[in-house]
Amino acid sequence: MTAIRPLHYFRSGSFLYDRRFALLAWFGLSIFAVLRVVARNEINIYVLYRYVIQNMHDEKNLYLFYPQLYDDQYMYGPAFAVLMLPFSWLPDKIGAVCWVLLNVTALFAAIRKLPIPAKWQYAMLIFCSHELMNASSWLQINALICACIIFGFSYIHEGKEGRALFFIMTATFFKIYGIVGFAFFFFSRRKLAFIGWAALWSVVLFVSPLILISWPYLLQCYRDWGTAIRLKELKNVNLNIGNLYQDISVMGMIRRIFGLRFDSLWVMAPAALLFLSQYAPFRYWSDVRYRLYLLCSLLLFTVIYSSGAESPTYIIALPGICIWYLLQPRNKWTTAYFVFALFLTTFSYSDLFTPWLRVHVLRPYSLKALPSTITWFIILVQIHRRQFLRARMPFADESKAPIVVPAPVAQPHP
Repeated sequence: MTAIRPLHYFRSGSFLYDRRFALLAWFGLSIFAVLRVVARNEINIYVLYRYVIQNMHDEKNLYLFYPQLYDDQYMYGPAFAVLMLPFSWLPDKIGAVCWVLLNVTALFAAIRKLPIPAKWQYAMLIFCSHELMNASSWLQINALICACIIFGFSYIHEGKEGRALFFIMTATFFKIYGIVGFAFFFFSRRKLAFIGWAALWSVVLFVSPLILISWPYLLQCYRDWGTAIRLKELKNVNLNIGNLYQDISVMGMIRRIFGLRFDSLWVMAPAALLFLSQYAPFRYWSDVRYRLYLLCSLLLFTVIYSSGAESPTYIIALPGICIWYLLQPRNKWTTAYFVFALFLTTFSYSDLFTPWLRVHVLRPYSLKALPSTITWFIILVQIHRRQFLRARMPFADESKAPIVVPAPVAQPHP
């Protein structure tokens, strides 16, 4: 009997809600990924991050290419240097491992903070663990940005605007994606406090690099950042340079499938209006089910309508797909779709697909964005049709779930 227990454990799906398995998958896969790239000395992105301190000290333009130091372009805000300051004191390989652990731990804590049952949180960790491993192998900041957005949502839900705005503004000043956190403004019961904390943390984060540099150079850094973002947008959408690792988005799919050249604004502007239309059921703004639906929509929107989206950026989108699925009433079609979405999103660049399929189909047409795009439109329709009211009721503390008293059974007459 003992021999068949592990088989039953996986067949029954019990492992999806197992805390120990979730921790092993979440941390184990990412630690394996970073140790692998460190062993191969493939830590170029981390070196780019670390050298921001040196470049600031020398008052260089942070956003130019420095091939003698690293093979990439710095695209983060000046405030990001403050976070990297402690890492600059560590040897590169140790620092790279610590950097990944910071990202992995931050997103773990953010998911555990969500107002959903603990077993759902463990399932999310398992579902997202392979995508996190992918992001960890790239040594990028996307997991930390996702954590900040989710923390912002959770603290707004708890009425703690000060903490929420700290995370939202931190994400914004590190990477412009974070500005989407302002979508949670309508969930705040204290909107003046929301605005006040946003202003306060904006000032603090704006001037935080002054511990390293002078005021005139700081202002120049922000101007250079704005210029770099505009130039990067033009590069991302240029079909002639064959940059298949960028623009994995709705616009990228349209551009590459149909061979069209157009300004991303033609797609992003209508998409933004569609996103705003999701606020129409204002009477449900305080309903946790509606709020979770909007969080899913926001996480997906942030990625699929960004021309800068890369494969590791999808660690921001995939939690949105997972939360959406966990909220759905169970049926085989929903589960089949989720398996498709999870499989194509997280394994599209892996060896589960043949090299020919990856090189000639998935990458050239940005198809990693397809499941997230479909899911976003499903959420859009469900919100407008008020289908979130039929969502499975989520409770962070299951002891607070409503008690359903069964109807009395009629007794037969004697």
